[in-house]
Amino acid sequence: MDIQLKKRPWYVRYRYALAGGVVLAALVVYALIQAAGPRRLRVQLDEVQTAQAVEADFLEYVDVEGVVQPIMTLMVNAREGGNVERIVAEDGRQMKQGDTILVLANTVLMHEIEDERDEWEKQRMAYRQQELEMEQQSLTLRQQTLTAVYELDKIRKSYQLEKEEYAMGIRSKAQLEVSEDEYRYKMNTTQLQLESLRSDSVLNGIRRELLRADRERGEKKMQRSSRRLDDLVVRAPADGQLSFVSVTPGQQVGAGQQIATIKVTDRFKVHASLNEYYVDRITTGLPATISYQGRKYPLRVSRVVPEVKDRSFDVDLLFTDEVPENVRLGKSFRVQIELGQPEWALVVGRGNFYQQTGGRWIYKLNADKTRAVKVPIQIGRQNPVQYEIVEGLQPGDWVITTGYDNFGDVEELVF
Repeated sequence: MDIQLKKRPWYVRYRYALAGGVVLAALVVYALIQAAGPRRLRVQLDEVQTAQAVEADFLEYVDVEGVVQPIMTLMVNAREGGNVERIVAEDGRQMKQGDTILVLANTVLMHEIEDERDEWEKQRMAYRQQELEMEQQSLTLRQQTLTAVYELDKIRKSYQLEKEEYAMGIRSKAQLEVSEDEYRYKMNTTQLQLESLRSDSVLNGIRRELLRADRERGEKKMQRSSRRLDDLVVRAPADGQLSFVSVTPGQQVGAGQQIATIKVTDRFKVHASLNEYYVDRITTGLPATISYQGRKYPLRVSRVVPEVKDRSFDVDLLFTDEVPENVRLGKSFRVQIELGQPEWALVVGRGNFYQQTGGRWIYKLNADKTRAVKVPIQIGRQNPVQYEIVEGLQPGDWVITTGYDNFGDVEELVF
């Protein structure tokens, strides 16, 4: 006989569906709550880098790579044209001032100078002949003057004697007058002779001065010609390292053509390129330092090239005291250029958060370091290891400085 089964209640029959619905509703509610509240991300604390905001001396400086260069580079040019006859010194050789770099040959120049020497010898002979002629003329005039003075003295004595004879009645008055006229004539001619001698002396002095000036000009011209021959030997203008010898034996070289450079290595400078951001901050005289093998070596900015190329500009720095022992051309150092004096400020260490946030906000940790929330900040000055915090943090606050690439745009981090 069949037994009639009792019908189960609906909530028993649909218990699985009801349970699934409750779970789905709970999930929906949770999702709505999460969407309505701040976005969170769970991270491991040891996967990020944290730093504490502290008050400390803040020194604004720029850290750049500098390359050692010679204090001066001199261009070596050929003063005379010619063919390269012999190269004496090669690239990289240390030179002393006056050392021979190369020798040029120029037959046309040599012939021109020989012709000038022959012409100069002819001029010298002509100058000497003119001097002898003037000397002979002066001697003749002096002799004539001496004779005239002597004859005047004789006539004067004769005239005095005739005056005495006239007084004694031996001479007539007519004879005395003739003697007097002759004496006066001779006295006048002798005076003219003396004046002529004085004029000749002055004129000869002027002629000798002109001859001397012409002779000096000719000698200087010959000296310049001789130096042109000397200029066929190209020499080092200063002590230093020879580089960039750009000619080969037999090559034709023109006057004024650059053939090499001399790097003056008795002193060094450090050349660096800085970002255009600092173009208005870097001036000559600013202090700088190089840290090498545990020691600091002071420098100063000696030259600033304000022209910006490829978003950077160039500066040169000089050592002001000791120089590293192994310094050499082309060696690189890290240079710290100071932009001011140390100042007391609130600072945090550098990190990649600045690249992601532009310095507008940062994640700040709570007291027990279980969470971090996004807070707005304002960053002032910066150096290669620190940021100056103007607003948004207090001394002692802990912040996250790295790992922002993986955080997206969440408002809160949970550790």
